[in-house]
Amino acid sequence: MKTIKAADGASYDAAKHFNVTAVKKLEPSISLRTTVAVATFQPNGGAEMSSSEAERVYYVIDGSITVKGNSESHTLSRGDLIYIAPGETREIAINGGKPATTLVIIVKS
Repeated sequence: MKTIKAADGASYDAAKHFNVTAVKKLEPSISLRTTVAVATFQPNGGAEMSSSEAERVYYVIDGSITVKGNSESHTLSRGDLIYIAPGETREIAINGGKPATTLVIIVKS
């Protein structure tokens, strides 16, 4: 078992994300396949259209985000989450002119 306290974690730059502050709470030095981070997006922040070979889950802690794929769009608010399958294309936009904080879970195969 490993406890990660609220003050623990390392800041990092999330690839293809902008105007976001991200802190890895669980990373490959602790877990073989899973990364867990807390990302706070500023009102003009988000993520460019891209895909990844890892599974991703974005859980909205506060604020609102829109996640768009090739042919669909999902608006998420506090308490909502979205699962993004490996290889699935997505982009993220922040809604409402207020920051949005998400818990991000990334699982590599």
